Amino acid sequence: MKINAIVYTSNTGYTAQYAKMLGENTGLPVYTLAEAKGKLAGGDGIVYLGWLMAGMVKDYKKAAKRYNITAVCSVGMNPTGTQTQEVRNSNKIPENVPVFTLQGGYDYDRLRGINKFLMSIVSKILIKKISDNPNKTESDKEILDMLINGGSLVREENLAAVTDWLKKNGICNKP
Repeated sequence: MKINAIVYTSNTGYTAQYAKMLGENTGLPVYTLAEAKGKLAGGDGIVYLGWLMAGMVKDYKKAAKRYNITAVCSVGMNPTGTQTQEVRNSNKIPENVPVFTLQGGYDYDRLRGINKFLMSIVSKILIKKISDNPNKTESDKEILDMLINGGSLVREENLAAVTDWLKKNGICNKP
């Protein structure tokens, strides 16, 4: 398997942070999807990172039409490693392509247009749902705090499964 680059689409910057970390871990070049068009040939192998909106990995289909996607990383508010099958199913990602979910962050002020409007509604619903749950997990509390106060849960250790997969395929340059 040949991987030529890491390509991403980011909305509020959390996906971009993960893409850059992954680039540092692998030595692979990192491009936004727009930049990749001028840097990569159609059919080149990429690891694609996209932000999650209503279960959909932003611009995954657009990237899949142009490149050979070898792995997909979705960045959302839920804990790293959760909802991988849901992401695969919603986006029709082939079974032979690994899917990794990464916990990002939430910054209402960085949102624009329809995304800002939708998240104003969704965040209120989620805040109420989590607040009303008497059996909150630590993860629930982190998400609740992020929804109320904003913040980032981007962490190097969230990339462990992706980095391990890349190591197994001879891609990663970090021990």
